[in-house]
Amino acid sequence: MKLRIATYNIHKGVTSFSGRPRIHALKQALTQLDADLLFLQEVQGRHDRIAIRHAAHWPQQAQHEYLAGESHHVAYGMNAVYDHGHHGNAFLSRFAIASSRNQDVSDHAYESRGILHCVVNIDGVEVHCYVIHLGLFARSRHRQTAALIEAVRASSPPDVPLIIAGDFNDWGNKLSDFLRIRLGVTEVFEQQSMPHGLMGYLRKLGGMRQVVQPARTFPASMPWLRLDRIYLRGFEVESAQVLRGGLWATLSDHAPIVSTLRLK
Repeated sequence: MKLRIATYNIHKGVTSFSGRPRIHALKQALTQLDADLLFLQEVQGRHDRIAIRHAAHWPQQAQHEYLAGESHHVAYGMNAVYDHGHHGNAFLSRFAIASSRNQDVSDHAYESRGILHCVVNIDGVEVHCYVIHLGLFARSRHRQTAALIEAVRASSPPDVPLIIAGDFNDWGNKLSDFLRIRLGVTEVFEQQSMPHGLMGYLRKLGGMRQVVQPARTFPASMPWLRLDRIYLRGFEVESAQVLRGGLWATLSDHAPIVSTLRLK
């Protein structure tokens, strides 16, 4: 079975500089993606100030409910809470969400971060999905990655398919090996670029490993930094791409990653 997934930091549904609402355009764009599973970060559960200031352009529903609409089930992990609202991660799924849990992995008082863990059943197969948004500081990211590994090991059997996706803020690609060794996952662009056939066999025989960098996703207008990732276990990657240019350059400060998978 094919499965189309996407990860996207939506920047709270507003433009980067002027703070103008883009949530309606975001919903249209996400609908066109036609993704079965969506891993979203910086989702505004509530923002009273924007709701009052831009009443005509701001949905009455929470963003995760508005974006899910009638086509997807949704789970929301509230991370940052303030007087006028809150935001966090969200998981949208065409398949019923059997369970969901949000774990606080904030490393200091200035950044509120969480891991949203959801379980869906796809054609009789239990798939564990984790939405993540790591901190801006390297030491925080390492501690949060250790917490993620511990959470995955504690909440999912070692042989079930899983997807970990989100904004890792890991522009130096320091965390991929850590996740690969501890959880047996691969990043979608790494798996897509693996050599096959005779060349793949010769490289493996010679102990050579192709160095593949994650995709550039930030800033969306001209992606340069490699911040967003999708890590997998139990799936084959049919395709993976970053959506650049046009409307995608204006909807958020990040560009989304979209991938088509097959359950092994």
